[in-house]
Amino acid sequence: MSIPPTTAQSEPADPLAQINAEIAACQRCDLYQHARHAVSGEGDPHAEVFLIGEAPSAYDDRNGRPFSGPSGVLLDELLALAGLSRTQVFLTNVVKHHPQEGHSLTPDEITACAGYLTRQIAAVNPRVVVTLGSYALARFGSAFPRMKITQAHGQARLANRRLVVAMYNPAAALHREELLATVKKDFQLVLPAALAEARRLAAEGKLGQPDQPANADDAPQQMTLF
Repeated sequence: MSIPPTTAQSEPADPLAQINAEIAACQRCDLYQHARHAVSGEGDPHAEVFLIGEAPSAYDDRNGRPFSGPSGVLLDELLALAGLSRTQVFLTNVVKHHPQEGHSLTPDEITACAGYLTRQIAAVNPRVVVTLGSYALARFGSAFPRMKITQAHGQARLANRRLVVAMYNPAAALHREELLATVKKDFQLVLPAALAEARRLAAEGKLGQPDQPANADDAPQQMTLF
């Protein structure tokens, strides 16, 4: 007599849930020692737009959710300018535990979380990846070689079959009021244009899950959105 498969055998595990569980128990670097919660990420598991910040804030650490403080309020406003809402995108950070105030992320801390971010991007499979700030931009250094955020913001480049858009972190606009107009303009004009271009490229079969992991030697293509 045949035995019916178990649920675990017949239904694949939710990859994001698996990643979340691993992040919750992660001790790969020392950041977890001073954090209340691991903050893995949240949003639409099939989002077209995937936003990456730097690290969880003190508010995020208390709530266990990314972009939950003042920068999150501003991000919601910025997304609205782009015709999007928090429920339509996926939000995460380069690292998953809140660093103590005044602590700059180290290469070891970023490396410790790098695999989680790679797997999150693969699980969501977005068309557009938005880097919010310098640390997230550095993650896609092959697409924006030797460029600072002041040079790269507002630009979109095709890299590894995804459209990568460089933006300032909303938190930067809270600390530097002179950046607010630039940040709003990038979200209002660049992000919708990038999403429209990504949909066009996807329809032509030029976007999608890469066959191979991202390669630093891949030649990114700069896109003209306007």
